[in-house]
Amino acid sequence: MKVLMLNGSPRRNGNTSIALGEMEKIFVREGIETETIHLGNKDIRGCIACLSCKQKGKCVFDDLVNEVAPKFEACDGLVVGSPVYYASANATLVAFLTRLFYSTSFDKTMKVGASVVVARRGGLSATFDELNKFFTIAGMPVASSQYWNSIHGAAPGEAVQDAEGLQIMRTLAVNMSFLMKSIALGKEKFGLPEKEPFQRTNFVR
Repeated sequence: MKVLMLNGSPRRNGNTSIALGEMEKIFVREGIETETIHLGNKDIRGCIACLSCKQKGKCVFDDLVNEVAPKFEACDGLVVGSPVYYASANATLVAFLTRLFYSTSFDKTMKVGASVVVARRGGLSATFDELNKFFTIAGMPVASSQYWNSIHGAAPGEAVQDAEGLQIMRTLAVNMSFLMKSIALGKEKFGLPEKEPFQRTNFVR
């Protein structure tokens, strides 16, 4: 099993990295392979709704999005970590996720998703909700912890002082590991859930 971890912070060794690292320790213990991609300091533009991906099978902007797409397809779980900026996720990360999810046509059903948010003080819940929407539109179960998946820290390294936040990260990784393993067993016995033909309804006809 493999978990792909996306670090949306521009600081490679900041508090988001501490949170993801705490989860990684549990994944290693559970025998789950991890790969972390640091993208918060990359030059990633947003989607322009050109729909070229529907013909090409990949995003028209050939950057980190297309590089990560096959890794996303191959993984069993996706962890997305972000610092909080104005009660929302890092804009670079949101641009990346928007293009990654929209330009990839493979079935994401039953890949487990988890979002992790880091802030000095406020905006955690809003950012948590924002990131979870990427999972829920794609049929991905969302892993939860003992509290919302958040940790506090302002200056780089301060997150190590948030004992509850670190515990939330460990519990999240334990629950996510269990969920991925349970889904794998369910696939073997029952297969994936049957899907109805998709019906798209526009409000303006």
